[in-house]
Amino acid sequence: MPIDYSTPGVFTALTPDQRQLAAEVPGDPVAVCRAVAGLIVHPAETGSLGLPEIRLGAQAIRPVTRILDELLAIDPAPLTKHREPRQRVVGTCRHFATVSVALLQAHRIPARARCGFASYFRPGRHVDHWVVEYWSGDDSSGGRWVRIDPEILDGSAVPRPDDLAPGEFLTGGEAWQLVRRGDADPATFGVNHTDDAWGPAEIRGNAIRDLAALMQIETLPWDEWGRMEASYRGATGPDYDQLIDRVAEVCAGADTEQVRELYHSADVAVPADLTT
Repeated sequence: MPIDYSTPGVFTALTPDQRQLAAEVPGDPVAVCRAVAGLIVHPAETGSLGLPEIRLGAQAIRPVTRILDELLAIDPAPLTKHREPRQRVVGTCRHFATVSVALLQAHRIPARARCGFASYFRPGRHVDHWVVEYWSGDDSSGGRWVRIDPEILDGSAVPRPDDLAPGEFLTGGEAWQLVRRGDADPATFGVNHTDDAWGPAEIRGNAIRDLAALMQIETLPWDEWGRMEASYRGATGPDYDQLIDRVAEVCAGADTEQVRELYHSADVAVPADLTT
């Protein structure tokens, strides 16, 4: 079956009740993402909230149905209600992205999550991050994918968080190509608030996670499979880098047939135990 970004994937399908709640959110893409910004609190912002440990575990939930169940158990108000941080579900940038994608798809707006790195959190650094792309038909050329970051919509990190400029966010594949050309230092790519999770292995991992996201399988940021673990140990060689070259090329083109073919022909498919 062809990939249809206007319909749900493995993790973005909603229950009938949740689709009804989603329908109450204004259908403008920016409005949808702004609503999501009021539903989720990042783990880094929970220190003063005094949340019990069980609440912090929500960041490890994969399906959006369960994320919304967790949210509505805290506060059953409509999704249009901007909740105080303590009343939100705890989630990483990946939660902001997948919930936004699910609500956009509920409005039949083609949308997909992208995994990569943001340049706007730390000067001179590219921080592990997820954003959303939605298809806009307003462009005079016939349409384009617009990158939007629901997590920072009301902030000042970039001039247009609702339409990220080239280079502000790089997919894993884009980051890999930049480094392979010698135009960026791989040591500047990694996971914020860590000392060791930086370098080429982080880029390889996010390139593969981005390919999976284009297959509508949005894994958790720390999920590992295939040869990722060996890559993090520095135990992969040129053949693996050549595979990542191909992953980066296919993800840049985003031809869904090529995405599907590569995903199923190489050692990159997400194992079943990471799809629940």
